[in-house]
Amino acid sequence: MNDTNDTALNVRHLVKRYGDMLALDGFDLQVRRGEIFGLLGPNGSGKTTAISCILGLLDFEAGDIRVLGEQMTPSAYELRRRIGIVPQEIAVFDELSVEENIDYFCSLYVKDRKRRKQLVDEAIGFVGLTEFRRYRPKKLSGGLLRRLNIACGIAHRPELIFFDEPTVAVDPQSRNAILEGIKRLNREGATVVYTSHYMEEVELICDRILIMDHGRHLALGTADELKAQIATGERITIEAAGLGGSVPAGIRNLPFVLEVKASGDTLDIRCKHGEHNLVDVLDVLRRGNIRPGRVTSQPPTLNDVFLELTGTALRD
Repeated sequence: MNDTNDTALNVRHLVKRYGDMLALDGFDLQVRRGEIFGLLGPNGSGKTTAISCILGLLDFEAGDIRVLGEQMTPSAYELRRRIGIVPQEIAVFDELSVEENIDYFCSLYVKDRKRRKQLVDEAIGFVGLTEFRRYRPKKLSGGLLRRLNIACGIAHRPELIFFDEPTVAVDPQSRNAILEGIKRLNREGATVVYTSHYMEEVELICDRILIMDHGRHLALGTADELKAQIATGERITIEAAGLGGSVPAGIRNLPFVLEVKASGDTLDIRCKHGEHNLVDVLDVLRRGNIRPGRVTSQPPTLNDVFLELTGTALRD
């Protein structure tokens, strides 16, 4: 991976150990400028460690990290001013108002008070907290707290922003507002690295997605490209009266069937990629004098990708 003007983040062969535990095992990552990039993996996969190394918060044993074309080091303070981080945990001061919190975090990067006031006002308006600017955090709902958390991380107008599960435990309205805000930041020029366990969000906003586990890069591509890399194709669900929890003879023997489960009068069939899977399944039922009722066929999901690559199913 070579650094170019189109590269916002370039991580090469990163190795990090905690005692005898290898947290990052030659990890590679490249994020293009101007994209929303999904960084995904099960709990304990190394995501947090990788991000901490990228931000210069952790030392590492081997590898190279370049951010916005510059070498990341513990003393790269000017480079850090160009980066924003929105952590999963709410990181605000209860003693300060919404406006004061945003101003404090912005002051870590912007010393000019006049400029900072403008940035704080813009951040408050951006996340929709204008009518709450004098409120203390304890008076805000969970969704509004998440918006405040975001405002504190983006007020200084960073070029590269890390969002770590920003929609955890928020209501649908706040979730939509947060996702729309991230897309707007991206349209206005920010490069975004996004982590989440909500697969529908990742598929909605991310241009490319990297899946990691055990500190290693497993797969990279768009959502469609990742789905094409796995054996799992469509998932067929069939309801038929009289099944009684049994799998009809012949279904398991179809060459494209990866797994079949029967629950009551419902069959759940996981298939390999193929053009005629559903037709062949229905033909087996016809020959067994089983008349299907409701039939659905769904393409593979990102959760299927996770399950096949890591052995772990994420919530979606």
